[in-house]
Amino acid sequence: MSDPTLLHAPLGKETEYAEHYDPSLLFAIARDAGRAHLNLRPHPAWHGADIWNAYELSWLNTKGKPQVALARFGFPADTTHIIESKSFKLYLNSFNQTTLPDSDALLAAMQQDLSKAAGGPVDVTLFNAADFADQALGELHGTLLDTLDIDVCAYHPDPTLLQANASQSRHETLRSNLLKSNCPVTGQPDWGSLQIEYTGAAIDHASLLKYIVSYRGHNGFHEQCVEQIFCDIMQVCAPQALTVYARYTRRGGLDINPWRSTEADFTPSAGRNARQ
Repeated sequence: MSDPTLLHAPLGKETEYAEHYDPSLLFAIARDAGRAHLNLRPHPAWHGADIWNAYELSWLNTKGKPQVALARFGFPADTTHIIESKSFKLYLNSFNQTTLPDSDALLAAMQQDLSKAAGGPVDVTLFNAADFADQALGELHGTLLDTLDIDVCAYHPDPTLLQANASQSRHETLRSNLLKSNCPVTGQPDWGSLQIEYTGAAIDHASLLKYIVSYRGHNGFHEQCVEQIFCDIMQVCAPQALTVYARYTRRGGLDINPWRSTEADFTPSAGRNARQ
């Protein structure tokens, strides 16, 4: 735990669950701290966001009857802070015994609280019970790298593993389900799927898969891992265009799906992976 501010985070500590609305539960972590630690200064001119999905969200209506919903949160990459995941869970659970007039009141409260904590406008979308049937599963698209027969000996991020052929230009989308990193606070494993789309010097597929696997022993937040992958590919392979998009499996009723791209019009595919 290299960031001293994390000593005050609720992650990895025994915690009492608040039953009534409490925005003070949100624990924000400065993005700059993680980017400096990962040697991302100055970071590239990327576009991006961290998309969170919440599957455990409930409150009481004015008659005391429980209501449930799903929620999607979009934190732009240029917000100043990320939200520590356990604090986010505790905050959402604080609505469990909170009476609200309708779902719009819940939406307004979350939008205000999260935007304040993140240091920038956060987009919040609610999916009420009537919308649940529209939630679809769908794997990331692209050529699957995981069937390649590779020898692996590096389990910490190593950009020197990456290889690209400058004499051959290519536009392609590649994907892998073998992304794994670890929580920098608790050491617990974080599992994810990764999609990389690029235009430029042809990236050797085996080298890219070895590089992805090299995160297996790495301690880092989801957002930081995606930014490191983006920067390493940009620096080693020098593509003209690049998008890195990860879908991490859920923990505590939340999944996190960061993306970074040179393209302002990139839109993450809808749905969620089967593992999420």
